[in-house]
Amino acid sequence: MTCPICGKKSDSKTRPFCSKRCADIDLGKWMGGDYAVPSRDPEDMERAWEEAEAQKAREKPH
Repeated sequence: MTCPICGKKSDSKTRPFCSKRCADIDLGKWMGGDYAVPSRDPEDMERAWEEAEAQKAREKPH
C-alpha cells in the first residue's frame, strides 16, 4: 500500500500513511475543508448555495 499523500510505501505505525507528517497533512486537509463528505440534506445544499453566492459577491471584478 502506498501513502495517499506522497505515494511512498506506507508504514505499519501510521498506516495508510508513510509518516506522521503525511498523516498530519491529511488531517489538516480534513480540518481545512479540502475534503468533504457528500450530503443530500436540503438544508446543507441551501447553505452551500448561500456560501457560494456570498463568495461570488466578495469576488466582484474590478
